[in-house]
Amino acid sequence: MKKFVSGFLAGTTVTVATLAGILYGVKKTVIEPIEEKENMIDDNRRKAMRKSRAR
Repeated sequence: MKKFVSGFLAGTTVTVATLAGILYGVKKTVIEPIEEKENMIDDNRRKAMRKSRAR
């Protein structure tokens, strides 16, 4: 029984660590570039609005 419990805890720990790694990787490769692109687009819109009002 003790061997089962220790194996179960080890398996659970490895599974949780793997899922955390996958989520971190997806965040870095997919979500952050999209957010950076959106921020860049917003910055360009603000610059364009300032230029159009300055004339």
